Amino acid sequence: MKPLALLIESIRSGIIASLVIVPLSPIFKAAGLRIGHYGPKFAALFFDDPQPWLLFLQHLVIGCVSALPLLVILARTSAGRRPLIAGAAYGAAYYVVVNSLALPVYFSDPLPWQMGAATVLPSLFGHIIFGASIGLTSKRFVTTARELA
Repeated sequence: MKPLALLIESIRSGIIASLVIVPLSPIFKAAGLRIGHYGPKFAALFFDDPQPWLLFLQHLVIGCVSALPLLVILARTSAGRRPLIAGAAYGAAYYVVVNSLALPVYFSDPLPWQMGAATVLPSLFGHIIFGASIGLTSKRFVTTARELA
């Protein structure tokens, strides 16, 4: 797997997946559910009063970075044979490790699991869709990378 090709695919599929999940936020917020809780908190570590455009840019960058490990997994393991399922599983695992454990612990927040399904499900669903999207959009890259291995 060529590093430049991996970087380009991480940017491409990461941006696509990040854009795919954007419509979920207003839908879940309109339903009174919590979504996007850690975006502003994370941005505030680096910027005073982060504006919406900056939060959106951060969302895209985190999406690209988050896509990279999944692409490596898909290209180097048998998970690449079932990219949609592997991507969805990656999204769920990412939610559990990062959004339901690491970020709440870092920011001294209660764990989403302690706050109930209305807190867990919107973000978990979004992360599953994010991973599945990468699984779908990266098929050509994964196939090529597997053939070159």
